[in-house]
Parts: sequence; structure tokens; C-alpha cells
Amino acid sequence: MSTQPRLLPWNGEAGKPCYLVPSEDGKGYLSRLADEMEAVQLRMGSELLGHARALLGNPKAEAGELRFLANRLVEALYDALRVAESRGERLPLPEEEAEGARG
Repeated sequence: MSTQPRLLPWNGEAGKPCYLVPSEDGKGYLSRLADEMEAVQLRMGSELLGHARALLGNPKAEAGELRFLANRLVEALYDALRVAESRGERLPLPEEEAEGARG
């Protein structure tokens, strides 16, 4: 498990990113809370896609509804990209994998 700072799925004061240096096993309270929050964010984004398909398939959808949908999709995409960035930063580098196999 990496002890590199982990990007958390929420912002701190003034909208600045929050980071956590995880425990050695990566199973501390804040790590688990962040995992749960990421799962909720991804699930909400997935559900939003279903609503988007339905609304975009409705020829009578109004501009206000579409604008609202676009804003929610932007938020969901931001969350998904943040989750991907956080998880990508925690992937072991190829040389770390080789050392782990030897150690």
C-alpha cells in the first residue's frame, strides 16, 4: 500500500483539494469514508446518465430542464475525473510492482 498522499473526493476550505496520508494498510476511517464517497459519486453519475438519456430523448424537453441537466452532468463528470485521478495516483508504478514481487 502506498503512503503517498491520497486526493480525497471532497474539497477543503476555499475549494482547495484535500489530501490524506493513509495508514500503512490503507483501511483507516478516512480512507474508508473516501472509498464510500467515491462509490456514491460514481453511482449518482451513472444514475444521472439514465435520466439524461430519457430527457434528451424527449423532444418536448425545455431549455431550463436541459440547462439543469447539463450542470448536473458537469458536476458528475468532475467527480468521476477526480475519482480517476485519485485512484490513478495510487496505482503502483511498474518498478514498485517488481520490487513487491521480489520482497
